[in-house]
Amino acid sequence: MPSTEKAAPPRKRVSFSIYAPDAQDVAIAGDFSDWAPRPLKRDESGEWKATLTLPAGVYQYRYFIDGNWVDDPQCDQRAPNAFGTLNCVRTVG
Repeated sequence: MPSTEKAAPPRKRVSFSIYAPDAQDVAIAGDFSDWAPRPLKRDESGEWKATLTLPAGVYQYRYFIDGNWVDDPQCDQRAPNAFGTLNCVRTVG
């Protein structure tokens, strides 16, 4: 008898990075985390990075640097948010 369980949607590793050499604390938050900030790690050049595993979809996000919301300078798609500013948009998959 065939299984009625659906396979989990495929997930992809998605890298995020931002150059902020003078920052003390950098995180990323988005609809993929219910807007809870997730910390990034700084490398020796001042680049902050994180790799997340996400299912296919369209995600809105922003960086949170030293207590301030910051746009991703590499982002080419944006969407308005409820606060009158713009979120970055990333399509996965």
